[in-house]
Amino acid sequence: MARPRHAVLTRQRIVEVAGALVDAEGLEALSVRRLATELGVAGPSLYNHFPTKNEILDAVADAVIARVDVSYFGTHEWPDALRLWAYSYHAALSAHPNIVPVLAQGPGRRPAALAMADTVYGGLIAAGWPPARATHIGAVLRYLVTGSALGSFALGFDEDPQVYAERYPHLRDAHLLAEHRRSVDEGAFALGLETVITGLEALKNGVLR
Repeated sequence: MARPRHAVLTRQRIVEVAGALVDAEGLEALSVRRLATELGVAGPSLYNHFPTKNEILDAVADAVIARVDVSYFGTHEWPDALRLWAYSYHAALSAHPNIVPVLAQGPGRRPAALAMADTVYGGLIAAGWPPARATHIGAVLRYLVTGSALGSFALGFDEDPQVYAERYPHLRDAHLLAEHRRSVDEGAFALGLETVITGLEALKNGVLR
């Protein structure tokens, strides 16, 4: 039997190509027509797998979340589980920053995102956190991770020292931040995460109320 001239179109293949397109050119670049061109198929054939473009974006976003390791809950004490999960979560989103605006809208009906939320919430409940607090903790960590993955703090400052020279004396070294992007951005995330976890430990131990 002769092989088909084109690779068989599958949901996984569509998600992979759509994800690569979003990574390379941003959310605005993704359209059904453009995606069909990249796949070498007719546009209507995509609708056999995804009724709308938004569903394609949801699938791309969920594929990113599926890479997050949540196995620490149930095998580690809750502070370590939160810490390790947050770093895995942050790494997954930082590798695909262009899809973060979709992820920032919440899990919706995305299976991997809901499974992650369920595992984290369940792990916190099992550790003795009241349901309301467990909800707050999950929200705080999501804000921290998605916010830090949306963009670089260090790259937000102009590299021209003259911008700051006269009017902003306390920012006289801000033009150097871009050179140290990795240490600034990763250091800020680590500080934020440790501050949150330290505060939560104090709260759980009754030091804070």
